[in-house]
Amino acid sequence: MKIEDLLNSGKLLIIAGPCVIETREIVMETAAALSEQCGRLNLPLIFKSSYDKANRTSLNGYRGIGSAAASDNINEIDKKKASMAKGLEILADVKKTFGLCVTTDIHSPEEAKEAAEVVDLLQIPAFLCRQTDLLIAASATHRAVNVKKGQFLAPWDAKNILAKLNSAGNGPFLLTERGTTFGYNNFVVDFRSIPIMSSFSCSRVVFDATHSVQLPGGSGDRSSGQREFVQTLALAGVAAGATGLFLEVHPDPDNALCDGPNMLELKNVEALLSKANDIYKIVNGNSMFKQ
Repeated sequence: MKIEDLLNSGKLLIIAGPCVIETREIVMETAAALSEQCGRLNLPLIFKSSYDKANRTSLNGYRGIGSAAASDNINEIDKKKASMAKGLEILADVKKTFGLCVTTDIHSPEEAKEAAEVVDLLQIPAFLCRQTDLLIAASATHRAVNVKKGQFLAPWDAKNILAKLNSAGNGPFLLTERGTTFGYNNFVVDFRSIPIMSSFSCSRVVFDATHSVQLPGGSGDRSSGQREFVQTLALAGVAAGATGLFLEVHPDPDNALCDGPNMLELKNVEALLSKANDIYKIVNGNSMFKQ
């Protein structure tokens, strides 16, 4: 299915998958399960996993499958290239095997064109949401672009992000709320940001329920999180008007190599999505039983 069909379906959009590509097996297991779960609920799914996580707390944090397999004798730039090549290969397999649209983070203008050859939706990490060259490069690929609103931005500042994107392309563009820095090592969600950003000319406003419970740097050399609050925030986000949910999920989050404390366990995702879908139908004036 084309990305435009998913975005225009009128249904609650789900963007979900492991934080970062650890192994091909984990990616394929997660994609298979999410495809089945969303299929049963008749929800459009975009599979997400990052080939590289550049914004790790520690230099020793796991970044991606290519860098983990690479020799310690090569530099970080070459390790990143290895992660990108291997990661895109695995994401291409997800598309071919399950017929899913896929998305991944990009971190530099140079990555945009290469990633766009595989992925359907280019994702801009929150820390990079004001990087003009990156936004323009992503938009110029004519792929859909999802921008995580930085945890340091007011929601009305996202209008400037859309202006940069529109200067180089015509979308579709998505904005994602992922919480705002609240003191040290903590986020808080201002749900007013969802209707505010929905008033702008963007295709979807998505709520990131898993990064919103992250405790950045909360474990010293890595982030922590409060997984137990993901469902509460996800349902509140949909009730506030979000037309998409972003969820990082993993078969065994307690042993995940990145963002484990705030990721959902794969087996618990469908129950959450079912509740969120019921709320979405109420908010959007549809019968809970109409498909």
